[in-house]
Amino acid sequence: MHTPGFLSKVLGLFFFSFLACGAKANDVWIDVNTIDHTLTVMQGDKIQDVFENIAIGRFGTTWHKVTKDDKTPLGDFRIGWINEKSQYYRFFGLDYPDRETARRALEENRIDQDTWLTILKATNQERTPPQNTVLGGYIGIHGIGRGDPEVHDQFHWTNGCIALTNEQIDLLGKWLKPGVMVKIR
Repeated sequence: MHTPGFLSKVLGLFFFSFLACGAKANDVWIDVNTIDHTLTVMQGDKIQDVFENIAIGRFGTTWHKVTKDDKTPLGDFRIGWINEKSQYYRFFGLDYPDRETARRALEENRIDQDTWLTILKATNQERTPPQNTVLGGYIGIHGIGRGDPEVHDQFHWTNGCIALTNEQIDLLGKWLKPGVMVKIR
């Protein structure tokens, strides 16, 4: 049961987020195809680069990610931050959990109203949402660091992230900056 005033807060935050989501036709965005195991750099509707043999979460993908399920969340995210000194070589963090993920979780009673509003407020202010909710966090695109390239070639091995080789991350890095859209399907 929602508290009084909850709906007006939600509608106000939703309207603001709707206005803030516009993208330009020539913007760079990333298409992650978890079935073909490819990551494609797009600029508008033109392919700029394709990276093959990406790794995803060891237990596949999901629309309903939770902490420690080792699944890659499906949806539309944005690059929120970059860690150049990650144990995985480079880490391009996503704004996960996003509005849509949080909305589904609220409807399914997996998170409470306060958690949902905290996520919504962060995303509306283009800040990184809380990374320590039951929905998980620290999802991103990264290299393999000092990991075994053969394991990367043969298995999906991440805890929910998208992994490429370190060499691929170097090439991809020129396209990625905070705000770039990443569609995981």
